[in-house]
Amino acid sequence: MLHDRVLVSVEAEGERKSSAGILIPATAQMGRRLAWAKVVAIGANVRTVEVGDRVLFDPEDRAEVEVRGDDYILLRERDLHAVASNRLEDGQTGLYL
Repeated sequence: MLHDRVLVSVEAEGERKSSAGILIPATAQMGRRLAWAKVVAIGANVRTVEVGDRVLFDPEDRAEVEVRGDDYILLRERDLHAVASNRLEDGQTGLYL
């Protein structure tokens, strides 16, 4: 990976349940919705993300790539909206923007 690039693996998109328990099929049209993915590789200039973190990004602003038969998405660090990290200090939520 070069510079500020982040390679992520998208979590499987399938049927979802609403908070009321209603099943929403994968084919349902949704408005603009952000997606979560897991970081699998980072460039040398990435400062706020580590491999294994979950990141929130806009799926419309992405470049897809296939590596050894697996599909990934290539993003710039500045295109990330949030990071869910296991690196917690006392009193932090583990989710930062």
